[in-house]
Amino acid sequence: MATEIPAEKSGKCQCETHLAKSILYQILNKERGNETKWHQQYRSPHRSMGSKGCSCMDRRAVLKTPEATCRRASEVLLKTLTFIRNLPSFYHVPWEDQLVLIQQNWGPLFVLGMAQERVDFDLREISAPSLLKKILLNQSLTASNELGSSSLGASLAEVQKMKNLLWKFWDLDISAKEYAYLKGIILFNSGCHVLKCFPYVQTLQQEAQQALMEFTSMMFHRNLSRFAWILQLIGSLRDIDADAIEELFFRPVLGEATLTVLLLETLYIKSDWL
Repeated sequence: MATEIPAEKSGKCQCETHLAKSILYQILNKERGNETKWHQQYRSPHRSMGSKGCSCMDRRAVLKTPEATCRRASEVLLKTLTFIRNLPSFYHVPWEDQLVLIQQNWGPLFVLGMAQERVDFDLREISAPSLLKKILLNQSLTASNELGSSSLGASLAEVQKMKNLLWKFWDLDISAKEYAYLKGIILFNSGCHVLKCFPYVQTLQQEAQQALMEFTSMMFHRNLSRFAWILQLIGSLRDIDADAIEELFFRPVLGEATLTVLLLETLYIKSDWL
C-alpha cells in the first residue's frame, strides 16, 4: 500500500577533503559565536528525524509523479554535463582522470543541480515482499530479484537524506556564483587519490574553494560562517548514494541501461574505456 513520505535528515559529513576540513575547522574555531547564530538561523528542526535507528533503512520509495519528475531530472543532468563540457580545465586532465572524476562525482553534482534548479519531488513508499511470503508463494528467489531490480525503488533512507539536503541548500539561498564554485569544488575532488594528475586536480579544487571563500566574504561583510556551512554541505552531498539517485530518477527511463556509460558517451569519453 502506497504512503506519502515525510521529510528527513541527512547524514553527517564523512568525505570532506583534508584542505576543506582545515579551512572549515579554522573558521569554526575562529568564529564560533557567528557559527552558532548562523546554525540556529538556517537549521530546520521540523525536518529532522527523531532517532538514529530509523526503520526506513529497509524501506523503498518511488516517485509519485515519475513522468514529470524524471523529465526535470534529465534536464538537470543535461545542464550538469554542459557545465562540465564548458570547463577547459577538465579536459586538460588525462582521460583516465576524467573517467574517475565523472564516476565518483556525478551524483553530488546532480543533487547540487537539483538544488540550483529548485526541483522538489513527492514520493510514495512501496513494500517489498518478505522472504517468508516468497517461500509460501513458491516464488523463485532469482526471478524475484530480477523483477525487483527494476520495481523496488530506491532506499528510503537515502532519499530522505537527499530531500533534506535540498532543503538545506534552499534555506541558505545559494547564489548562482556560489553554485558555480561549488560545482568546481565537487568535480575536482582531490579525495580521489587514484588520479594520475592528482596535484593539478588538487590545485583546481583549492582555487575553487578560495574563490568561494572570497566571494562569500565580500558579499557577507567578511563573515566566513556562511562559507563554513556551505563547505559542510559538500560532505553531505558526497554521502548520498549515487545508486539511489540512479534508481529513483533514471531507472524508469533507462531500464537496464547504465547511467555512467551514458554520461561518458555524452561527454565524448569512449564507453569502451570502462
